[in-house]
Amino acid sequence: MTTAQAPTGFAKQLRYWRTLRRVSQLDLASSADTSQRYLSFLEQGRSHPGRTMVVRLAESLELSLRERNGLLLAAGYAPVFPETDFSTPELAPVREALERILHGHMPYPAICTRANGELLAANSAFDLLTEGAVPGLLGPAMNVYRLALHPDGLAPRVINLPEWGRHITEALRGKALRSPDPTLDALIAELESYLPQANPGPDHLGFAVPLRLRSAAGELRLMSTISSFATATDVTLSEIHLEAFLPADRATAEILRHLAERR
Repeated sequence: MTTAQAPTGFAKQLRYWRTLRRVSQLDLASSADTSQRYLSFLEQGRSHPGRTMVVRLAESLELSLRERNGLLLAAGYAPVFPETDFSTPELAPVREALERILHGHMPYPAICTRANGELLAANSAFDLLTEGAVPGLLGPAMNVYRLALHPDGLAPRVINLPEWGRHITEALRGKALRSPDPTLDALIAELESYLPQANPGPDHLGFAVPLRLRSAAGELRLMSTISSFATATDVTLSEIHLEAFLPADRATAEILRHLAERR
């Protein structure tokens, strides 16, 4: 867990987040159950908020748990939300639950990742997505976004790489706009450097496209869903995502079922 630090820049951070969220002082004050005048004083540094007020403002601005801790630190308070290492005994029940979910999704691929794409766990069907990738992309702290789009990873097998790749990068860009992070910006730039130019035709459906993947058994068409711990009060849990791939047609479902039977 992050320890408390000397108060620095609360007024600046509050203005920054309110501006980024495109919320007026009046609307934010109303949402946080305070007055516009008091909020104006906070943004000018003329008043100092209590801890409860900081939490209410952070909630009203829909900040992530990590960002809420940062706002508390800027105001001179200890963080409210703990950040537990994923490998600790305290999170053993969570790890076991995720393993059961991953196993239950068989014969379809499913993975558990951190928000930046670092792989935490996967079921045995995930080898469908690692086949042919160079060892350097598969080691410890594997990044599934890099694996997906790197020319030495999954990319050569993706039939619709320009469209599907931009589905990934556009989703990450949306996240970066909401929660700016230089590390995420660098990852997005790297991923975009791997993608060929997309030339959407008149029937282009945007970024809601399946992953069309070459395999020895034929073309696979996969859609994915992403789940998270909506009520998490721990930073680590709040940043964990579970992505489950589903067959987009009957032929893909049959191929995946036969592959699972051979494992």
